[in-house]
Amino acid sequence: MSTQEIIAITIVLAALFAYINHRFIKWPPTIGIMAISLICSVLLVTLGNGKSLVSEKAVQLALSVDFQDVLMNFMLSFLLFAGAIHIDSAKLKKESVPVIVLATVGILISTFLVGGILWQILVWFSIPIPFIYCLIFGSLISPTDPIAVMGILKRSKIPESLELKIAGESLFNDGIAVVIFVSLVQIARSSSGTFHLADVGILFLEEAMGGLVFGAILGYIGYYALKSIDDYNVEVLITLAIVMGGYFIAGRLHVSGPLAMVVAGLITGNKSKRDGMSDITRDYLGKFWKMIDEILNAVLFLFIGLEMLIIKTNITVFLIGLICILVVLFSRWISVLIPIFLLRFKVKFEKNVVSILTWGGLRGGISVALALSLGPDMYRDQFVLITYIIVVFSILVQGLTIGALAKKLKY
Repeated sequence: MSTQEIIAITIVLAALFAYINHRFIKWPPTIGIMAISLICSVLLVTLGNGKSLVSEKAVQLALSVDFQDVLMNFMLSFLLFAGAIHIDSAKLKKESVPVIVLATVGILISTFLVGGILWQILVWFSIPIPFIYCLIFGSLISPTDPIAVMGILKRSKIPESLELKIAGESLFNDGIAVVIFVSLVQIARSSSGTFHLADVGILFLEEAMGGLVFGAILGYIGYYALKSIDDYNVEVLITLAIVMGGYFIAGRLHVSGPLAMVVAGLITGNKSKRDGMSDITRDYLGKFWKMIDEILNAVLFLFIGLEMLIIKTNITVFLIGLICILVVLFSRWISVLIPIFLLRFKVKFEKNVVSILTWGGLRGGISVALALSLGPDMYRDQFVLITYIIVVFSILVQGLTIGALAKKLKY
């Protein structure tokens, strides 16, 4: 399937599903598009004979798109920048302590809890997967997806301070999780299966801290460029250059591109907007990045639904995936409860914060992409199916009920 054909079919399907959702279903766009895409995929798998033109084209589309490459190396940079550009950095700064702790300590707790419990479950099912690979799964499923989370939060009525905690954590924890994921994968690939704490620490500093510093440099280069002119066409183009050029360079420097995009987006959305742009430019820039965010979100969740067509299914692994829904929720609850317990004397938390942070910690495309990046020798097929089950539950069930939960808890 040619690139032109892939793009044309993708945009047409995304627009069609978005229209159906807006006209009839009226769910949040990301959830509605994914649900319709998933239903269509299930119908094609169960009812189609695989020889019809529709079935053939749908499978060709799913096979032609390298989801992991498209999301991690292209879409993620735009989506993170677009999400960060709309966050008030001054308000986020007030929530910086819980955000940082949840995005680091919380991820580590969840990684080891999920990995340990999954390893025991696999023993019960007589599936011999080494513990290190269970930890790898724990690292890829633990980060809350900023794309899914921020899309849902726009419609849920929760306090702004709590919304900032969830959004801030989700923006930063994916970069941290990727560092942990890469470290564990390197350990698994080593001949001895051992690792040195110093090596992991160096990798963390290079990836995470390097990404934060590089993002700040990008943001301030953009600020001075935007401040020196007053032409909204050129200024929008500069922000595109920050994202595309910056993410590419981050990869070559071996620093965290996702963290760099978050920091650059925060600087552009706050300092650059406040001190370096005219009112007309602010208006155009805001609308442009909102449009980019909506379009790419539609395409992303369309792809998540279409992945159903090509995922290898296994009844035993499917059952384990259903059990892992509870495992991930329990691990999320513990990974939220412990940091909040430790911080409760220094940070003021909203009532029922643990419940909202637990249920609002949605998993999304990043987890699927990391699972797909595993090699066949790393139990890729099993982990992809388990991940997919958890992500679908997270977005459809948790995403649709987080607003009702907030209402029940009297927010």
